[in-house]
Amino acid sequence: MQYLPKTPKQKLYYGLTAIAIALGIAGVMVWNGHQQPKAVTEDIPAVQTAVINTTAATQEYTYSGEVRGRYESQLAFQVSGKVIKRYVERGSTVKAGDLLMKIDPKDLQQLVNSNSAQVYSAESNLKLAEANLKRFQQLYQHGVVSKAVLDQYQTAYDVAVAGTRQASAQLSAGVNQLDYSSLYADHSGVISQINVEAGQVVGAGQPVLTIVLDGEREVEISVPENRIEELRKSPKIQVSFWALPNITTEGKVREIAPMADPVTRTYKVRITLLNPSPEIKLGMTASVTLLGNETQAAAIVPLSAIYQTGDTPCVWVVTGETVTLRQVKTGKFGNGTVEIVSGLQQGDRIVTAGVHKLREGQKVNPGGDTL
Repeated sequence: MQYLPKTPKQKLYYGLTAIAIALGIAGVMVWNGHQQPKAVTEDIPAVQTAVINTTAATQEYTYSGEVRGRYESQLAFQVSGKVIKRYVERGSTVKAGDLLMKIDPKDLQQLVNSNSAQVYSAESNLKLAEANLKRFQQLYQHGVVSKAVLDQYQTAYDVAVAGTRQASAQLSAGVNQLDYSSLYADHSGVISQINVEAGQVVGAGQPVLTIVLDGEREVEISVPENRIEELRKSPKIQVSFWALPNITTEGKVREIAPMADPVTRTYKVRITLLNPSPEIKLGMTASVTLLGNETQAAAIVPLSAIYQTGDTPCVWVVTGETVTLRQVKTGKFGNGTVEIVSGLQQGDRIVTAGVHKLREGQKVNPGGDTL
């Protein structure tokens, strides 16, 4: 391609254009040099806060237990034998004198029959000995027999009397044993446990069932040895029931076991229920709450307010418009809450949500309510 030489007018035009561009750039630079730099704005987050309102806390300790009867009796047969019939179920309500269980009476009946025969034989021997004694007494009075012969018949009569008494006693014992083959309730109450079934052979004195006598109801709990003294000093005991959420009753300590369980190192404690509802049944699961005396003032805060640093719980305290991390000591945990026993004062404002997004000294826009 061939380029034509520029004319004088063209040269003048291009020169003026270059000068104008240079002056424009210089003007812009001078104008920018006189402008103030823009301030960098900080993003201030809005946080949910609450003002601390401390109250006196009450110590509470809760233990699980089971509803029991104050008086429980283990019943057993007085003779051994094979169980042939059970007349009650677990939970059955019985009255004094009701038939509960029976063992096979065949062997005992045979023993009674044998003793009856022995009584008949002894009575027959007694009649014969008595008749002989009377006859020889008459002979002795007429001088026919000697005193020695009369003494022999007197001794035979005395032996026959003793034999009759012995046979009668054996018969009476046999009849009693036959009666013992049937087990009766000695008190009114509820059958709480059955240990044997029909077909099993039991020994004399072996517990076969347990009856809870009518009357007071109690809850049995296990208390650690380090809480026994607090139990003694507890001014109030409340008992609630898992199956009856709307029923709560008061209780009192009736008995503390003198020795701890060697395995669990806990003490068995019996809590008597005061004015229990008829709906409270034996065997129900109960929660026993021991209410202690008031302790130092404490605050209840949401769990979301706790900022955990290692093993140390902390909270963000708002002072003015900035936050500061403060260590606290926690107490009892509740349903989504925790008790702060030290580290906070009345009127302190803390952050209750989003605590893991904050940093020390950060400005915030607080808002919230009083705890």
